[in-house]
Amino acid sequence: IKIMQNIGVVFVKMGQYSDAITSFEHIMSESPNLKTSFNLILCYFAIGDREKMKKAFQKLIVVPLGIDEDDKYIPPNDDPHMNLVIEAIKNDPLRQMERERKAMAERFIMTAAKLVAPAIEASFAAGYDWCVEMVKASQYVELANDLEINKAITYLRQRDFNQAVETLKMFEKKDSRVKSAAATNLSFLYFLENDFGLADRYADLAMSADRYNPAALTNKGNCVFARGDYEKAAEFYKEALRNDSSFTEALYNLGLTYKKLNRLEEALDCFLKLHAIMRNSAQVMYQIANLYEMLEDLTQAIEWLMQLISVAPTDPQALAKLGDLYDNEGDKSQAFQYYYESFRYFPSNIEGIEWLGAYYIDTQFCEKAIQYFERAALIQPTQVKWQLMVASCYRRSGNYQKALETYKDIHRKFPENVECLRFLVRLCTDMGLKEVQEYATRLKKVEKMKELREQRVKSGRDGSARGRREGSAGSENGQSSYVTSAKGERMSAKLKSLPGVNDPYETSNNKDIDASYVDPLGPQIERPRTAARKRVDEDEFADEELGDDLLPE
Repeated sequence: IKIMQNIGVVFVKMGQYSDAITSFEHIMSESPNLKTSFNLILCYFAIGDREKMKKAFQKLIVVPLGIDEDDKYIPPNDDPHMNLVIEAIKNDPLRQMERERKAMAERFIMTAAKLVAPAIEASFAAGYDWCVEMVKASQYVELANDLEINKAITYLRQRDFNQAVETLKMFEKKDSRVKSAAATNLSFLYFLENDFGLADRYADLAMSADRYNPAALTNKGNCVFARGDYEKAAEFYKEALRNDSSFTEALYNLGLTYKKLNRLEEALDCFLKLHAIMRNSAQVMYQIANLYEMLEDLTQAIEWLMQLISVAPTDPQALAKLGDLYDNEGDKSQAFQYYYESFRYFPSNIEGIEWLGAYYIDTQFCEKAIQYFERAALIQPTQVKWQLMVASCYRRSGNYQKALETYKDIHRKFPENVECLRFLVRLCTDMGLKEVQEYATRLKKVEKMKELREQRVKSGRDGSARGRREGSAGSENGQSSYVTSAKGERMSAKLKSLPGVNDPYETSNNKDIDASYVDPLGPQIERPRTAARKRVDEDEFADEELGDDLLPE
């Protein structure tokens, strides 16, 4: 039989599925076993024979395992001698082999069902339903629930969220293990849809069904995190880690929570532990680099960003961040290299464009700066400053005619822009053009309108301030503190301002402006990982975003 099995496997390797089927069918008629039965299903799948796939699946679930029933290992209370015997054999090598054989049978059945379900009926849902009915009538009746959860996860992969939710909701009245797995997945789904109320409800349901489920505890922590109660969220993540010390979602989210609480050393410790588990995770490396920057250890921050780039060499935000750190260190040439690399991969990044344009102006190459500001003007056509910078570069490089044409074009688009009119008056005066009087008159008119607007705003502000003072006169003494938080974690970086927008004709004042840098590898909102537990594969359900949003597997 073993020789025949190996012959069948060789035929499969050679692509001769019909010959392999002949060998496997002979074995199943003489001495059926799990591996041969599974291989036969694979061969029928390869040739696309629906009916034979069904028959082979039915044969797989009735293959005798040759193991004792679990009842044999339940000790009778009234027989001390038998109790001792059962205590001795309940975990001996034979019992371990029986467990392994049963686990292998369940794995083959689950894998075969996932493979044939989409192929045996018109839709994968109908195929799963058929497999579930077959399994319910067999000795593996407990696998039917796992197949239903697999069906829900297949709906998720096909982006059919409503059907996935409906399928999972059927498990609310099932036994605790299945209920916990389904509720965890539902909590995960509602969390991704920002319905934190329902996510919290299903996380509680999953925890009540199985308090030791680390995925359920992590999802509960995420819901608390979303409400801003970071101390309580940290407790749930720590409880999840006590149940499963290698549960990476909980460890990552604990690091984010400590970061929110400004406990930076503890956050760094979490991410360094996580790096030991996930050596090539770009998100983890970014978090470590970011924490070192917050701790003002720029050398270590740069070193970790270099490691990140070795893993994700084309990430434009990571490259731009590295350029920003080198700029803060005063190394302009290295900063230029990384900002330029970032621009190559992401030519629409305004912060990178702004820095490169300012760099070329700073190094007296105004002609090269023009292309960057023209690109910025295309990306943000309603922002007048980019077009003013283009005109300023023409003026600084001595191309006054082109500068004049550019200012005129800006004036047509933004007739109330004071800076543009001032430069038009200056240029027309220096070039001796007749339009100077016309532009001077417009400038006075626009300045007058601007002054009137400011006066109206100021008087309105004064009136509202008086009203507030009067309204608070009778209130009790007390202080309220208001904490504002940005909708995503941003880091402030100081860049030189782009000269020539508000400056006099020949000056190049340098002023500091705040530029916002968004965390690389992820969206702006720093949210915790979610976790959804699949009973079948014993791993986590996956989302595809990276970054501070590290989501579940």
